[in-house]
Amino acid sequence: MHSFHYNNGSLHCEGVDLQELAKQHGTPLYVYSQATIVDHFTRLDSALSEVDHLVCYATKANSNLAVLNLLAKRGAGFDIVSGGELFRIIQAGGDPSKCTFAGVGKARAEIQYALEQGIGCFNAESEAEVQRLNDIAGEMGKKAPVALRVNPNVDAKTHKYISTGKSDNKFGINFENIPDAYARAAELPNITLRGVQMHIGSQLTSVDPFVEAVKKVTPLVEDLKNNYGIEFFSIGGGIGIVYEDSLASNEPSWWSPDSASDEQATPITIEAYAEALVPLLKPLGLTIFLEPGRLIAGNAGVLLTEVLYEKKGSSKTFEIIDAGMNDLIRPALYQGHHDIVPVKEPTSAETTPVDIVGPVCESGDFFAQDRELPKLSEGDVIAVLSAGAYGFVMASNYNSRPFPAEILVDGTESHVIRKRQTYDDLIAGELIPGS
Repeated sequence: MHSFHYNNGSLHCEGVDLQELAKQHGTPLYVYSQATIVDHFTRLDSALSEVDHLVCYATKANSNLAVLNLLAKRGAGFDIVSGGELFRIIQAGGDPSKCTFAGVGKARAEIQYALEQGIGCFNAESEAEVQRLNDIAGEMGKKAPVALRVNPNVDAKTHKYISTGKSDNKFGINFENIPDAYARAAELPNITLRGVQMHIGSQLTSVDPFVEAVKKVTPLVEDLKNNYGIEFFSIGGGIGIVYEDSLASNEPSWWSPDSASDEQATPITIEAYAEALVPLLKPLGLTIFLEPGRLIAGNAGVLLTEVLYEKKGSSKTFEIIDAGMNDLIRPALYQGHHDIVPVKEPTSAETTPVDIVGPVCESGDFFAQDRELPKLSEGDVIAVLSAGAYGFVMASNYNSRPFPAEILVDGTESHVIRKRQTYDDLIAGELIPGS
C-alpha cells in the first residue's frame, strides 16, 4: 500500500498536489507519506501479534527525525549502525533501551556513548568486537548487553552488494563457530548475553530464504536459550518492496512497465511473511526482534525533479533533469530500478524511449535508460517513485550540489522536515589555513 495517485490530472501524495509542492519548495524535493509509513509499521506489528516481539526500524533506511518520531510514538524499537543514528533516535524521542546496535566496526567513542545512554543490545559481528565491548564496559564500570550475529550461510539471492548472510560476506560469525563463541563470551566479566541475531540480506522478494535461515538457526537458538538464558532472537529485516509497476491499481492508460528487472517480482506481503515464520518462531518462547527499514519507508517516498531540457543524440534521446546521482544513488550504485512518472497526468497513451539523466559529471548519473515515457517538455516535473528508503540518507554533496529539502505529508497538510541546503551550508565547517 502507498498513498501516491493521480487526482484531477495531477499526482498526489495523500491529499496534497505534488505539482504545488514542487512549485512551492523547488526541486529536487523528497516527499514522504505519513499514512504509508504508519500503515506499514502497524500492519507488520499486528501480523506478529502471536509472538512476543519488537519491530526495530532500520534507521539507515530513512533517518529523518520526523520519520523516526512517527515510529517512536507508536512504540517502535530501532536498529542502528552508528553513534550518530543513536543520537538521532534520542532526539526524535526514541528509547535507547529499545535499540539494537549493529555494524562490523563500532568505534570506541560510539560504544562508550551507547553504554552511557543505556543501549538495549550490541549485535556483535566478531569475537574481537565482543572482547572490545568487554574491555570498554569494564573501564566504565558497566556490563555490555550483547547478541552475537550468526552468519547462517544462506543465499538470499539478492544483489551482491546487499547480500549479508553468506560465508563470504563481512558480516557475522560463521554458523559452525557460534557455540564456541558464546562459550567464550559467557566467561567475560563485563558481558551480558541477551540474544542471538541474524540478517541474510536486503530486498528479498521471496519468503523462502527467510524460512530456510530460521529453520537452520532455530536449533542453535534453542541451545543458546538453554545454556545462556538468552531473551531474544532477532531475525533481521530484508523484506523487499515493489520498485517496478509500483502504481499498482492506479496505473494510468499510458503505463507500460519494463519487462523485467532484478527487483521486479511478486512482493512478499506482510501477512504471507508472518504466516510462514510465526509458526516456526512461536515454540521458542523468546522475544522476536525484527529489523525492517525499506518495507516501512521505501514506497512511502518520491523524489520530485524538473526536466531542464531535452537532448537528442544520434541514437538516444536524453531528458536532463535537475536531480543527480548525488540525490539518489541507487540506480548508479546497484542498478536499482525506480518507476518514473510525470506529475502532470498525460492525456495521451503515446510513449517514446528516453534516458533520464542528471547533471552530475559522471556517465553513471542516470535514473533510467531506454525507458518508455510520455512526451516530456522543459519545466515538467517528474516523480521518481519508491524513493523513501536509501534515498536521501545516501545523498552526498558531490559536485558541490546542496542537499534537497524533505517534506512530510499528513492528509491534506504538508510539513518541511528538512530545509534545502544553501551554498553557505556547503562550506560550513571548512577552514582556509591562516585566514
